[in-house]
Amino acid sequence: MKKISIMIPCYNEQENVREICAAVIDVLNKDLPNYDYEILFIDNDSKDLTRTYLRELCAKNKKVRAIFNAKNFGQFNSPYYGICQTTGDCTVCLCCDFQDPVEMIPRLVKEWEDGAKIVCAIKTSSKENKIMRFLRTCYYKMIKKMSDVEQIEHFTGFGLYDKGFVDVLRDLGDSTPFLRGIVAELGYKRVDVPYEQAKRKAGKTHNNWYSLYDAAMLSFTSYTKVGLRLATFLGIGIGGLSFVIAIIYLVMKLMYWDNFSAGMAPVLIGMFFLGGVQLFFLGFLGEYILSMNRRVMNRPLVIEEERLNFDDEGEE
Repeated sequence: MKKISIMIPCYNEQENVREICAAVIDVLNKDLPNYDYEILFIDNDSKDLTRTYLRELCAKNKKVRAIFNAKNFGQFNSPYYGICQTTGDCTVCLCCDFQDPVEMIPRLVKEWEDGAKIVCAIKTSSKENKIMRFLRTCYYKMIKKMSDVEQIEHFTGFGLYDKGFVDVLRDLGDSTPFLRGIVAELGYKRVDVPYEQAKRKAGKTHNNWYSLYDAAMLSFTSYTKVGLRLATFLGIGIGGLSFVIAIIYLVMKLMYWDNFSAGMAPVLIGMFFLGGVQLFFLGFLGEYILSMNRRVMNRPLVIEEERLNFDDEGEE
């Protein structure tokens, strides 16, 4: 009997964790009765009752497992690590807040049984804030044009991964993994399935402008050279323009020695402009160095505090 792993990352999801577990079990029992399953929750150091409820779920059903991180290791490391801890023939990754519809699990499994190794759920529409939707779309379009690697628009990580690809993820040894980029770069036999993203069922989103910026920079520094190339080309362009302006200024000064006086304004404007450009690209270069530094240090993705139901493969 084939085994399906459902991996659900969570952080402060006390209002959703029990409901999502019940919904997943219901779908599996009703639509996929010929498969064994495990449901793995990886908790990123929740401060509410999430862990209490997870303990209750694990006590009632041995097929429900949990990993408690020792601290919050971020929105990328924890889900990636959770996928690598699954034991099924395939792994379905979905969010705890019901924005990823559990009803799609049978569809993902069908595509997998038909030969797909990776099934990506693509947001063709969303009930999120329209401004955020627009900004995300612009970001995906931009990164897709700038990257040497094919990027998958509106793919959040929700989807199915064959055991063979999960083994690839385990062997990468990337201490700063960006799952969406890795799937786009290394994924094979991929099928894209459209869906409409629902609103969060309960609780508050933990994404903010800083976390979104962090995601954007991780994608830029991992899969594009455009920042460094732009700095080079812009530097050449500004240097050439400055040289031309200097020649013109010198000629005007020599031709109209007595009447020509531009004062200090051009010098100050040029200094501030060049200073701003330099600071911008120093910051951009710093993002690349920071990304490399994290990978060179090769620190663990997460540190576990506790595991539940990993010693027993008991039946429900």
